[in-house]
Amino acid sequence: MNDLQKLKLEMWTKKLAETEKALAEAMTRKGEAAQMGDLSENAAYKMAIEDIEMGYARINEIAKIIENIKKPSKA
Repeated sequence: MNDLQKLKLEMWTKKLAETEKALAEAMTRKGEAAQMGDLSENAAYKMAIEDIEMGYARINEIAKIIENIKKPSKA
């Protein structure tokens, strides 16, 4: 792995950790919002659900990027 690949891997690994932390925070917000009562009119709950869905999608994207960086280059 060359220096550029190492830098990219480090950057994306950090981004993955940040995204996982944001996902955990969204899950906490979802639980707190759920305790507020009626979920059908609970905007905080709906926003947390959207943040969770986007978090999972972003984590999957980042995982694929990291996987591609780790693949040996065909040079």
